[in-house]
Amino acid sequence: MGGLSAGFTLDEATSSIGFGYFHVIAVFFAGLGWASSAMGMTLLSVIGPPIKSEWGLSSSEESMLTSVVFSGTILGAYVWGYISDAYGRRMSCIGSMICIGGALFFVALSPGYVYLLPLLCLFGFGTGGVHVFASWFLEFAPTSSRGSWTAAISLFYSVGNILAASLAWVIMPRLGWRWLTVSSCLTPLSVLFIGCFIPESPRYLCMKGKTSEAYKILEEVALFNKTRVPPGVLIFSPLIQKDEEHSSSEKGPLLSSIGKNSGNSRSPFSSVLVLFSPTLLRTTLLIWILCFANVFIYYGIILLTSELSVGQNRCGPGLNVQENNQQDATSYGNIFVNSLAEMPSAFIAVAIVDRLGRKLSIVVTSTLSFFLFLPLVWRQSDITTTVLLFGTRLFFAADMTILSVYGSEVYPTSVRSTGSGIAGSIGNSGGVVCPLVAIVLVEGCHQGAAIFLYEVVILLMIVSVLLIPVETSGKELRDVLPSDEE
Repeated sequence: MGGLSAGFTLDEATSSIGFGYFHVIAVFFAGLGWASSAMGMTLLSVIGPPIKSEWGLSSSEESMLTSVVFSGTILGAYVWGYISDAYGRRMSCIGSMICIGGALFFVALSPGYVYLLPLLCLFGFGTGGVHVFASWFLEFAPTSSRGSWTAAISLFYSVGNILAASLAWVIMPRLGWRWLTVSSCLTPLSVLFIGCFIPESPRYLCMKGKTSEAYKILEEVALFNKTRVPPGVLIFSPLIQKDEEHSSSEKGPLLSSIGKNSGNSRSPFSSVLVLFSPTLLRTTLLIWILCFANVFIYYGIILLTSELSVGQNRCGPGLNVQENNQQDATSYGNIFVNSLAEMPSAFIAVAIVDRLGRKLSIVVTSTLSFFLFLPLVWRQSDITTTVLLFGTRLFFAADMTILSVYGSEVYPTSVRSTGSGIAGSIGNSGGVVCPLVAIVLVEGCHQGAAIFLYEVVILLMIVSVLLIPVETSGKELRDVLPSDEE
């Protein structure tokens, strides 16, 4: 019986298995999920002007195209988070991709504005579930490099942005926005194909009491990586309880969990109540502020990439039609150039997230973004505007990547996807508001007021992250609610 006394936790198992071939595929799967979202969101800044021109929309109706997407993400982020915690990470990931791919396909066939709005809302609903890919991946990653590898997924987000901008540059002048939208369906289809071979998270399975399935997946991952699962008992919780499936078996390890049906009867509202418990209340509220500010600024920067140069030309002296036409011809090039900032931003996030820690990394990138954004309070030349937006997007995209890691880690496994999903919903409400600033204010020749508002929100972000009481860097993931905040 001495062999049964040795035990190992899920974190010890992932560390022993290490990062190998399986994790490369896992990064690719999760990354393509993010790329699907990135491509769709970048398209919003591209297809708005031609749709406005083709259908004779007002500026308010154009801004509604973006706002309705974020309205969908507000609901989607919570719904997919709940599905992830109640029915599985894998199901949530695949479901969100079906919504994204299907919505984009039918957007391309849309005959008018009224038909377009619900389809964009459905796209946003699917995009709201992309955060689950990070939750799924980090539950497989070794503790020592969990932040870096989860942040590495953002490389695919960058690729998605660059690919969408490249396709816009090539397809829009020749084939129009409908063919551009159809081309973006290929990425979610690729995710669906890979998803047929991707396993469920062992940590999620342990929460549901399915410890034999969890151990089997760990063995398969170890075999794929050409390593081994540690010998002994799989210990999932301090509340160790012998798994009934293995109590009478003489073969294989003894698996321990917190109970066979933990979480199976949880309602959508009970998970929300956990987030407001004394242990998590402060963290939850500050994460919500951080997520709102992050989305508000990030997508504001994307929209400003095309709106600022056009707005400056409209509001500046010496306006003439020829200059406007020239600006329209180069706007896709400006979008492409600024989208290139996404790639180095991912490397910045990977480089600092484990070295500086989550909180300090967010403070550093936010501060740099603040100072790069500040000169745009005053009208600048087209080249200076492009350079400043490039730099701002470079560091703020890194900020967003780090927050996506941190926002998943601060919650225990039992409510991880629900917590990050609701935070995403709150954050995406910032995307509903940001077009009013990035489009309406700029088109109304109030650029200084728009940029000043963004700067105030960045300062709010910095204060909020400093007040969050938890640093997750280098620590094991929590599975259940601790008795007190660290």
